Amino acid sequence: MDELDKKIIQLLKEDSQLTNKEIGSKIHLTGQAVGKRILNLKDEKVIESYTIKVNYANKQFIRVFMEGNYFQNMEQKIMEYTEIDEFYKVSGHACYVVVAHFEQQHLNDFIEAISKWARCSVDTVVKDKFKMR
Repeated sequence: MDELDKKIIQLLKEDSQLTNKEIGSKIHLTGQAVGKRILNLKDEKVIESYTIKVNYANKQFIRVFMEGNYFQNMEQKIMEYTEIDEFYKVSGHACYVVVAHFEQQHLNDFIEAISKWARCSVDTVVKDKFKMR
């Protein structure tokens, strides 16, 4: 991946609806050349998918610490919640990291539901520093 590929990815992250021609005009390539580069990035699995980012009123980072060998139960329960945006099995102190957008009462319900298998630590976002750039 070269500098042009990195610029294309950055532009798509800012606005995934840009056309190849619009991207090309910003980085001095033809739309066809941009399209070819995007296809290569997809083939190489650098670009997995295009998505949108929803600005929810709440956002939490939840670290889940297992209390026993109930991983399958935990994973099944977590997958039931539509408020969960991202779900990772991780190494380190926690077993899982969950990124979610629960309203307070639903967050309490979630914590209670998983507490039979794990304990958790919840960090709530108070300000998105990335948007301040």
